[in-house]
Amino acid sequence: MAKLDQKAFGLACGITWGGAMFVLGVIDIFTVWGDVWGAIMSTVYIGYSPTLIGSIIGGLWGFVDAGVGGVVLAWLYNRLAK
Repeated sequence: MAKLDQKAFGLACGITWGGAMFVLGVIDIFTVWGDVWGAIMSTVYIGYSPTLIGSIIGGLWGFVDAGVGGVVLAWLYNRLAK
């Protein structure tokens, strides 16, 4: 069974989720489409808000959060796949 590269998987997860948090924050600035999502995420990520700075902060939080989660998930997969 193939092993997952923990660093690469964590980086991929972090980039994907961090980018999504940033884009959704920017969308929330200009539309009402992401209001509920933004309210929920602002309780999860300190500093996240529908502003440009808040979107950057949310993107950074999302990158770290999903990056660490991706590394842990790849480690667990590699352990269980043996």
